[in-house]
Amino acid sequence: MRLADILIKPILSEKSNSLQEKRGVYSFRVDRKANKLEIKKAVETFYGVNVAEVRTMVVPSKSKSRMTKAGVLSGRKPGYKKALVVLAEGESIDLYSNI
Repeated sequence: MRLADILIKPILSEKSNSLQEKRGVYSFRVDRKANKLEIKKAVETFYGVNVAEVRTMVVPSKSKSRMTKAGVLSGRKPGYKKALVVLAEGESIDLYSNI
């Protein structure tokens, strides 16, 4: 698997921002087939930082429904794999520089 295919996008939410500020933990949406070693190597290569720890989880899919003129439409949002990356002491990633 190529390193460019492993990291899909960073997760930018209030919870992930508070984890970044308090503990130096960054959240990424990653490919479901990627393992912890591949995720660590991809983050170190793309962002030029040292990774201390990687935790992964698979977020389950959710069922969603909404009311329209045609009636109730129901479907599913897909599940995804999420990685929490802890950086070495004193290091940080500027995720907002490309926005």
